Amino acid sequence: MLKKALESVLTLEESEELISAFDQIGDIIIVRIPDSLISKKKLIGQTLLDEVKIARSVFYQSSPVNGDFRTRNLEILAGEDNTVTTYKEFGCKFLVDVENAFFSPRLSTERERIAGLIKDGEIINNMFAGVGMFSITAAKKKKCTVYSLDINPTASSLCERNIELNKLKGNVISINGDSSKIVNEQLIDLADRTLMLLPERSDEFLDDAIKSTKDGGIIHYYAHIHADKKSDAGKLTEEHYLKVTPVKSEILNSKIVRPVGPRFYQTVVDVKISK
Repeated sequence: MLKKALESVLTLEESEELISAFDQIGDIIIVRIPDSLISKKKLIGQTLLDEVKIARSVFYQSSPVNGDFRTRNLEILAGEDNTVTTYKEFGCKFLVDVENAFFSPRLSTERERIAGLIKDGEIINNMFAGVGMFSITAAKKKKCTVYSLDINPTASSLCERNIELNKLKGNVISINGDSSKIVNEQLIDLADRTLMLLPERSDEFLDDAIKSTKDGGIIHYYAHIHADKKSDAGKLTEEHYLKVTPVKSEILNSKIVRPVGPRFYQTVVDVKISK
């Protein structure tokens, strides 16, 4: 549908590139536009708004996600200039601010995988929780307790609202602040399972994740890794983790979560630690 709508605006090659670079989140579309198409960004935005009937707004992502708060700059191309929307996934409902708090629809499969691994009664430390997607998905399915940490006050506030929006089997406790400080003050040796959903800085926070996790507990260590062969990405992440970890670790699983660039992947290694 979109290819046909864009055929009067873009070449087939340009259309293919564009369609692979946009996300639909509730009634918001976010599009990453290559430099060669910047001059057509308003036309692209209006076309997407016209063709995606449930869309209220189309934004151009003008900066990558960055900074401690994991925010990005968005430029309105068409529709309403409002970055807050409602997103539904796996029976959960989330209020998200796509500019001012971290959220990615491209992690839905990983959220479901993690929720499936959690057992009733577990205590989980979600160290970089954003608006609480992983935390709430887990507590929706299992009778667990999830400490949902984030340094961004907007993300923590949205997490608290999302807890109220969903009927949960378990319990989610949203805490705003620096995860390292929170772990060392409140969560030492508490978690059966720790999530490290900050792949670009996992090495920096690995010691804190280990402190938070009980002996025999599980850490989900996320990373960004270059791999010439896609099939090698998981193994390369295992090797990297084993080089940097200070504790005995049993590798349970490794996999690609999603591609993030040419020969560049977000990966995860699930490990059981022994202190």
